[in-house]
Amino acid sequence: MLKNLVLYGFTLAFLQLLIACGPAPEAAQAVPEDVETASTEVGGDQKAEVKEAEILIVAFGDSLYAGYGLDQKEGFAPELQAALKAAGKDVRVHNAGVSGDTTAAGLRRMDFVLDSLSRKPDLVILGLGGNDLLRGLKPADTRANLDAMVKKLQDRGISVMLTGMLAPPNLGAKFSDEFNIIYPALARKYDVALYPFFMDGVVGNPSLFLPDGLHPTAEGIDIIVGKIAPQVVEVLKG
Repeated sequence: MLKNLVLYGFTLAFLQLLIACGPAPEAAQAVPEDVETASTEVGGDQKAEVKEAEILIVAFGDSLYAGYGLDQKEGFAPELQAALKAAGKDVRVHNAGVSGDTTAAGLRRMDFVLDSLSRKPDLVILGLGGNDLLRGLKPADTRANLDAMVKKLQDRGISVMLTGMLAPPNLGAKFSDEFNIIYPALARKYDVALYPFFMDGVVGNPSLFLPDGLHPTAEGIDIIVGKIAPQVVEVLKG
């Protein structure tokens, strides 16, 4: 019980910082879609050139996935790729993180991202919902959008792993209950892997955040990746 209260307190502080410092919707920005040598053409058919590897993973999320404020090789996607390679996986992690994205925005762009790849991904790690939470959007709408994305991926024959967020208690017990159940409920419904709280191990430690108090430092990303990578390895084993 005490552990849960402490976690909620850390989560609340983190989300309050997001509300104070988070980018406005119109300031949402994309980062380079793929790590290392891949590039995206502007114009034409806008096909993303993805260097072939045995395993292709798409990290589909918001600024926490995009590597906001970090060097290109320090974000979640490249660090996860490095960790998986160190574990013996011939893998490429495609960065499909867009700062400011809500679940509705993610749903709108998902087909474009998938169709822009050179081949079908082996796994999509889906981490959206934080911006819905910050804007006070209805949990039912967030759930419906995430449900549609997971279904879309499974209809394409793509494995899915969800990474969740937690609602702070100041939004009320009803809201928190409705929001916090979204990720485990969808994981059960579609029988997909779940990492319950993306920021686990980072929230509550100011030294692991950039000066904006919002986005993880490179060290913070290392901690996140260190916690999530073993689960990704298990998912890849099938």
